[in-house]
Amino acid sequence: MAGLYIHIPFCASRCIYCGFYSTTRIGLHDRYVDALCREMELLNEHPTISTIYLGGGTPSQLSHEQLSRLFSYIYKVYDVGSDAEITMECNPDDIQEGMFDGLPVNRVSMGAQTFDDSRLRFIHRRHTAQQVDQAMELIHRQGIHNVSIDLMFGFPEETLAGWQQDIDHTLRLHPEHISAYGLMYEEGTPLYQMLEQGQVKDIDEELSLNMYDTLIDRLTAAGYEHYEFSNFALPGFRSRHNSSYWHNIPYIGLGASAHSYNLSTRRWNVSDIQRYINSIEQGILPSEEEILDEVTQYNDLVTTALRTCEGIDLSAVIPTYLDFLLSNAKPYLERGLLLLSDNHLRLSRDGIKISNTVMSDLMKV
Repeated sequence: MAGLYIHIPFCASRCIYCGFYSTTRIGLHDRYVDALCREMELLNEHPTISTIYLGGGTPSQLSHEQLSRLFSYIYKVYDVGSDAEITMECNPDDIQEGMFDGLPVNRVSMGAQTFDDSRLRFIHRRHTAQQVDQAMELIHRQGIHNVSIDLMFGFPEETLAGWQQDIDHTLRLHPEHISAYGLMYEEGTPLYQMLEQGQVKDIDEELSLNMYDTLIDRLTAAGYEHYEFSNFALPGFRSRHNSSYWHNIPYIGLGASAHSYNLSTRRWNVSDIQRYINSIEQGILPSEEEILDEVTQYNDLVTTALRTCEGIDLSAVIPTYLDFLLSNAKPYLERGLLLLSDNHLRLSRDGIKISNTVMSDLMKV
């Protein structure tokens, strides 16, 4: 079984925290869908598919006809499991009555980000808080009852009380899944430039940690499992697709910037949309590939499995690296930052807060 990840790098507007622009020309959308279908042929890979994820962009910018054509081709090329999880990322303001009619989508991931309209304007989002509520109703009316909401915390001048209001609003909507991330100032983005120029100020680390602690406390008290650093799910609603990344399950990536993984190699496509389309139209796969040696496989295990509540299954560790892992883990075990039980090594709640340091010390260099 494998996952299928399809990158749709179309945004409706400029995003202040990623700085990404993308055209919405219909002609380019058609060519992109054609290229995705052609890439499936060129790859000539035919595993049974257990999850499909349309995202890493805004697939809701595609027309119903384009989405229908894409899904038809997927089901033509691959053997898609009857119980496959099929997720589509959507902007709240793109959700329309009947938009999922005839599509196999059974899960929606919606980027709410915040329920404060001033913060939404700050990150140049088109939707309002009210539109998220309306979108949730529309999704449910179309028979989809597996919805994930993305949240963001750590906005400039955001208070703990403001963050709690966002959590309160989310819990009233009662989504099956919640992902929450701290605002990142990535070099080269407009937001980073604003930070450098003193136009905005990052919140302090203590407040950020308090926000994260509050998130965990509130969501777990409401019945959500904290099953990965940034992800929470009601019982039975963990993201099966994202979990495949953390549990070493192969996946096929289609589209510009998409990555693929088959246990022994990793492949990635060019990021430029036009280059991707032109190459595919010429019958050439626009990708690079690396063979994963033992060190890389071990390091990947550390940085993915340790993100989950289960942690690293020690039986999955290459035997020659097990002593190294346990030896380097010992100081953190003694401080209660790592926990060892049922042959699994996992981070404690306090350990998550210094996860980058712990992972770095457990990795082979």
